[in-house]
Amino acid sequence: MNFLKKITRRSFIKKGIIAIVSLELIYLFVNLLRKSGDAQTPANLFEAGDIDLFEKGKVYPYSSELFYLSCLKDGGFLAISTKCTHLGCTVNFQKKEDKFLCPCHASAFNKHGEVLAPPATRALDLYPITISKNKIWVDTSKPQRRNKYDQSQITYA
Repeated sequence: MNFLKKITRRSFIKKGIIAIVSLELIYLFVNLLRKSGDAQTPANLFEAGDIDLFEKGKVYPYSSELFYLSCLKDGGFLAISTKCTHLGCTVNFQKKEDKFLCPCHASAFNKHGEVLAPPATRALDLYPITISKNKIWVDTSKPQRRNKYDQSQITYA
């Protein structure tokens, strides 16, 4: 009759809490292992798409992700911020005019994000691009402030 010991309410609750905490620790450990194995795609990287999908000389909007992806004629890429450097309004790309225009105060920027018309005094910010396994990844957590366009800002495959 030893195996049928009387279980008290206190011991039942204690064992239940230990079981719940143990399961929670196992769950956290498994998720930690899963996340460390998926280090190729951190949460701050946005997958813009396969390189082959982008036509040279065109600008592609990603307004939900706060940038335009500019595929330059030489095959390079720039992830240009949608935020005007004057007062932060959202710029729009005008395909016919081949430039970015700010609807608030009429600042204008070329395909590289350089200022064409004030009141903005510096180029549109850029987001870092990484190309891996034929895919374009944009780091939306780190906009890079810049004063002007420079050839070194372009990312090539």
